[in-house]
Amino acid sequence: MQKIDRSFNLLNRTFLKAQDCNLADLAALCEQPTDSADYPHAGRVEKGVLIYDCPALLPQLSDPGFTDGLMAEWADAFANGPGVIILAWAEPDHAMLDQASDNFRALIDQQNRDGTGGGDHFAKPGANDRLWNSLEKHCLSDPANFARYYANPFLALVSQAWLGPYYQMTAQLNVVNPGGAAQSPHRDYHLGFQTAEHVARYPSHVHLFSPMLTLQGAIAHVDASLEAGPTLLLPHSQKYPAGYLATARPEFRAFFDTHAVQLPLKKGDMLFFSPALFHAAGTNRTTDVKRMVNLFQVSSAYGRAMESIDRTRMCKALYPALLTLNLTATQTANAIAACAEGYAFPTNLDRDPPIGGLAPKSQAALLHEALAARWTPEKLNAALDQQAAKRLP
Repeated sequence: MQKIDRSFNLLNRTFLKAQDCNLADLAALCEQPTDSADYPHAGRVEKGVLIYDCPALLPQLSDPGFTDGLMAEWADAFANGPGVIILAWAEPDHAMLDQASDNFRALIDQQNRDGTGGGDHFAKPGANDRLWNSLEKHCLSDPANFARYYANPFLALVSQAWLGPYYQMTAQLNVVNPGGAAQSPHRDYHLGFQTAEHVARYPSHVHLFSPMLTLQGAIAHVDASLEAGPTLLLPHSQKYPAGYLATARPEFRAFFDTHAVQLPLKKGDMLFFSPALFHAAGTNRTTDVKRMVNLFQVSSAYGRAMESIDRTRMCKALYPALLTLNLTATQTANAIAACAEGYAFPTNLDRDPPIGGLAPKSQAALLHEALAARWTPEKLNAALDQQAAKRLP
């Protein structure tokens, strides 16, 4: 009996279940105060969020000892503290920001004329103007402005604080128009962009390390008052182990609606938080403010495989064999898992937006669909090529 009990407990510790999520556990974490004494470089704490005065910090960034201490403080804040910081006045060059904003507006106008773009992970279609891959588009359309924009020392320092050197920058511009409704509360990339059913298949240690692979952030391109709907934040919620399963549960969403905080942002302010923090873009209740923020999702350099593999070519070779071999469904799934790309990202979200779900269709899902319908190899090959073309830069 003791062995059976141990196996049961081990199973429940390793594979989390949505029905076992306990709101009281999250509430206890969120009741923790943010002690400014633990973060001596912070200018103040407001609504549980650490606020840093960047002009005061800037003269000291040339001191490696100071920057090491500051990075250690930020890393601890993301992991063990409130999970969120605001870098006030991080970008003082508003003329440069305005130039970038004009560039982004022109790019959005162009994609609207072309009928491209669109789709959102956590908001209704049409609520926002999205510029997917604003990083590359910014660089190609105005390299000089891009250089000045990403030369910001605080953006580099906070990215290194959480991810170490050689991090990979991505960015997506989000404009919440007047009347744009709030997003649903959620966590972010990686596990946050999958359904609860898929998330439950990952062992608990993946729930813990997933947020270590990404830093979520944003820079305000305009002043964002509370009426304009800056991001809703639930400080300390990133420490709840089962949070990726809990965000869609009604009682957790009700708790978020009651306890989430908002802080106004000024043009040039930066906001950074653990991707495991419960958060959501707020409702824009103004009639004249288009709340423009550029969202940063900075990734670890280590989130990549050792070898470059042409999985499309492999899928084309494997599929005829799968049609003829007498394999069980499990054996077929195992073979596909070894061959095909099972994850929908990275992709080109202009051509492959997450419409109708949190992520586009993966290569593995396409193979399963083809087998279920007994497609000819030629039909699958054409679908694979079309899918691969969507994912190209």
